[in-house]
Amino acid sequence: MTQWTSAVGAAQLARQLLAQRPRPAAGPGARRPPAYRTLADGIRLLVLEGRVPVAARLPAERELAAALGVSRTTVAAAYEALRGEGFLQSRRGAGSWTAVPAGNPLPARGLEPLPPESLGSVIDLGTASLPAPEPWLSRAVQGALEELPPYAHTHGDYPAGLPALRRTLAERYTARGVPTMPEQIMVTTGAMGAIDAICHLFAGRGERIAVESPSYANILQLMREAGARLVPVAMAEGLAGWDSVRWRQVLRDAAPRLAYVVADFHNPTGALADEDQRRRLVDAARSAGTVLVADETMSELRLDDDIAMPRPVCAFDSGGSTVITVGSASKAFWAGLRVGWVRAAPDVIRSLVAARAYADLGTPVLEQLALHWLMRTGGWEEAVAMRRAQARDNRDALVAAVRERLPDWEFAVPHGGLTLWVRTGGLSGSRLAEVGERVGVRVPSGPRFGVDGAFEGYVRLPFTVGGPVADEAAVRLAAAARLVETGASTGTDAPRTFVA
Repeated sequence: MTQWTSAVGAAQLARQLLAQRPRPAAGPGARRPPAYRTLADGIRLLVLEGRVPVAARLPAERELAAALGVSRTTVAAAYEALRGEGFLQSRRGAGSWTAVPAGNPLPARGLEPLPPESLGSVIDLGTASLPAPEPWLSRAVQGALEELPPYAHTHGDYPAGLPALRRTLAERYTARGVPTMPEQIMVTTGAMGAIDAICHLFAGRGERIAVESPSYANILQLMREAGARLVPVAMAEGLAGWDSVRWRQVLRDAAPRLAYVVADFHNPTGALADEDQRRRLVDAARSAGTVLVADETMSELRLDDDIAMPRPVCAFDSGGSTVITVGSASKAFWAGLRVGWVRAAPDVIRSLVAARAYADLGTPVLEQLALHWLMRTGGWEEAVAMRRAQARDNRDALVAAVRERLPDWEFAVPHGGLTLWVRTGGLSGSRLAEVGERVGVRVPSGPRFGVDGAFEGYVRLPFTVGGPVADEAAVRLAAAARLVETGASTGTDAPRTFVA
């Protein structure tokens, strides 16, 4: 019986491995590890980060050797080392497939929240989510309970969302200068639920989807699991954002069915698309016949008051058939309030609602009522103001701490959003993530936000901690960086306890 459930091609694995920066030598005159050890460490990192799934069949030794330009003996020795460490299993006639040693947790392929029981010993920089802005969450839930009785006498299934919430969301878009009817709104279970529904409707297995490079890791993984072929479009350096000429060329040449962008405080770079960039993106998508999905989950998180917000991306879609907008309460309010929405042409909304009968049927009524209460009473604006103030303080504390403790790391400070995109001074982001777990700080590596191993020299730092905790996070990141620099990030004898 075959033990593997998926397969990784030689060319794909080679691209991911070659993108990894080699581990530095431990000091002047120190020898580099043998080639087989470097190869084994590289594959192990890919498995630990979830970028190569567990139970994935690896290429035959001869195929991988040819793709990497190394000897078959090197690949054979690397596979043997991985078998000895529990990261590979083999059987004659079935090949070799990835595994994790007994007692190790299965790696997450997305950005999974840290279990609550670990929060006391590990600083979690893995997810860009803040605690709920109280007392507004409790007030919203109480308000929802007071409004619940009439709905409790119904079947409770509202595939398009509660009519009252759809009207409120439509009014908010209209107030932003984009006239919108309730028939153009569908309420979803978070932004992930919205984008999943859009991908299933527009981009079947094998279809191309153009994505920013880098882009939001969980959305990239969602699209991969849906069978999409991702077409990366490079972002400009720093906060410059979207290269309109490059986007027009990619959309014309690749003709993707969908394109996905985060124009408002981009995740992970924090860039904000100006009005000209938005207009050009929409024009390029319209010319190519591509549906442009604009993710607005960060749009309300403007942290600097002197920055003027441009009009929504859908404001530049005069015909209303090119842009689909996705919003959510998760970033601006609280990730535990799993309510998102889609704004699109009425016929698109009808198709999404019809398809929902085979998915989740609808978003929980109580959560919709809580969000409606917030938006109807003005509590949303006050809660978001609290969120902005907290994120601004956290950003400033984290920036100061990283600049002090890791002066070689480079980044541009965004004017909004929840994330800092950091170049790690030539160190491997994957190795920093691995060692960070051991020294008590959890950080996602750059390749999670790219395609086929891109951004190995980056990590993403969210604005989720502030004050002394931000400084301690930088201290632990600096400790991880020192371990990576000295080559202590790999090997089965590496330390398993916190050193900071």
